[in-house]
Amino acid sequence: MHPTRIRDVQRSFSGSPHTFHIPVMGTGFTIDTPLKVARFGIDSVIQIVDDVLIEQMRKVHSDRAGEAYQEIADNEEDARARRITAYLNLIHLLVERQMDEVREQPFEPGTDLTRYFEMLPEGPLKTSYREMLNGRDEDRASVLEAHLRERVVPGAIDVNIMTKLDRDPGGSKQPGFSDALSGLRGFARSDLGSAVVFSAGLNPRLFGYLTAFDDFFPDEQGELRKRIILKVSDYRSAFVQGKYLAKRGLWVSEYRVESGLNCGGHAFPTSGQLMGPILEEFRTKRPELIESLHVMTNAALAAGNRLPLDNPPPVRITAQGGIGTTAEQTLLLENFDLDSTGWGTPFLLVPEVTNVDDSHRTRLQEASDGDVELSDASPFGIPFWNLRNSASDVLRRARIAIGKPGSPCPKGYLALHNREFSEEPICTASRQYVVQKLAHLDAEGLNPEQRALVEEEVLAKTCLCRDLAGGAELNTGINDEAATAVCTGPNIVNFSSVATLREMVDHIYGRISLLTNPDRPHMFIREIELYLDHVGKEFRRFALGLSTRKENYFNDVRENLRAGIDYYSDLVDRLPKGDRGRFADRLESLRHAVQQVGVLAPV
Repeated sequence: MHPTRIRDVQRSFSGSPHTFHIPVMGTGFTIDTPLKVARFGIDSVIQIVDDVLIEQMRKVHSDRAGEAYQEIADNEEDARARRITAYLNLIHLLVERQMDEVREQPFEPGTDLTRYFEMLPEGPLKTSYREMLNGRDEDRASVLEAHLRERVVPGAIDVNIMTKLDRDPGGSKQPGFSDALSGLRGFARSDLGSAVVFSAGLNPRLFGYLTAFDDFFPDEQGELRKRIILKVSDYRSAFVQGKYLAKRGLWVSEYRVESGLNCGGHAFPTSGQLMGPILEEFRTKRPELIESLHVMTNAALAAGNRLPLDNPPPVRITAQGGIGTTAEQTLLLENFDLDSTGWGTPFLLVPEVTNVDDSHRTRLQEASDGDVELSDASPFGIPFWNLRNSASDVLRRARIAIGKPGSPCPKGYLALHNREFSEEPICTASRQYVVQKLAHLDAEGLNPEQRALVEEEVLAKTCLCRDLAGGAELNTGINDEAATAVCTGPNIVNFSSVATLREMVDHIYGRISLLTNPDRPHMFIREIELYLDHVGKEFRRFALGLSTRKENYFNDVRENLRAGIDYYSDLVDRLPKGDRGRFADRLESLRHAVQQVGVLAPV
């Protein structure tokens, strides 16, 4: 198929009428977000790792909706998968009911039907809506009203699986019963016709398990009942994972590019490759990516006695991480030919959308740069954006102060690989691990400076399994004593007001501005600043002999940052005129700082 034709086919694909989506946030912040935004056509994502919280939330929403609830207990057969299926089916049922109600409502101020169209971005649907409201021709207005009601569609109810969260509970190797595989089975058996978002890289066991479910394969019309989205940090990762799946007859419907550092939750920094150049590579290689994977997928489908695809199914390229203004949104969509952008952190200040208790929403409103850190809090050993004054972090420091560091491990989802002090894996945030690790430091031959840093990193770990559910537990009354952890991105310091859903959507589309930090740097500038901070911390570990990094790493970071700055220098003229001078000045000051990255590494 000719590349130009491929691009035309892809452009015809449209799910949500919006040009943004709400990514997954923690385990609890977006666990029921579809109930709050799907009826307005807005896509959102549920994290399905915590089946304990999912079961609790199913009871909450069953009770609220008057639906019968029968508990699925921990010790029941395939309980994890069944809990996830039951919860997703409930959310699907309730959203469908909402949509039926919305479509029947009058076009009057205050109705959800009116809110649906008022929140839309500029485009044909919004134009038809305005024409209907004018009502100069009654017959025409009646036709338009019927047309608009037909175009009311729900936002996607997608789910997230972090691929590395794949514990074998109790050490069991029973096929299909690891945490990730059970989660996937729970989604695959649900009534949802949506997507699973895989994040954190390739998991062969998990990706192979997709082939057990027909819904991930095209039907006789070439349609996909359930779709695959990959969250990636660069083009190479996208191609490698897309190729792995294509060779099994599986099609990736979206590549969700996230900034390596300018994001929320876990961060996956590249070696200095920046968002702009990464998206440029996707833009230029998109037809090639689609065509090559189409060929591989068809070969695998034929080998499996399945019908080949006459044309490649739709592929979306989207981006997220640190977006804060409508100008940045427009630049991403238009300059890089993206299909959507992800807005996460700002929605933590929207009570209608996310589960954040009042106390922590106030802390987010008042947060400054010093309150949000790229921390060692995650037991994964991966950098993690953390609100420093959250109840979870306050409790962690209090335990240290009274000589009882570490946390109980009530859920165990992150008890994955560490067998340093036990036959079975234990979580590095657990009291069991922390106490033994601190006692063992004397035997590790560390000098005082090394020991201080290692001890700091050991004590930084937080029980994310439990505490990222805190906001949902407090908001619903599941646990009035929950100690909440908040995985906000650094972009939160630019927003300090609680907003309604309508106000945040209006901000995204440039109808109002909710920014409260007049000195906020452009998202591309901020990413460079974050990389400079990150590489400085990496070098500290390197200089102390505690890093697995090689000297060439620092040189690679420097060269990639230089190349990114050169790219952005050519991009300046595409920015709004009022932003160009400040952007260019900050870019040049960062160019000088990047030069110092190279001299940090020893000769």
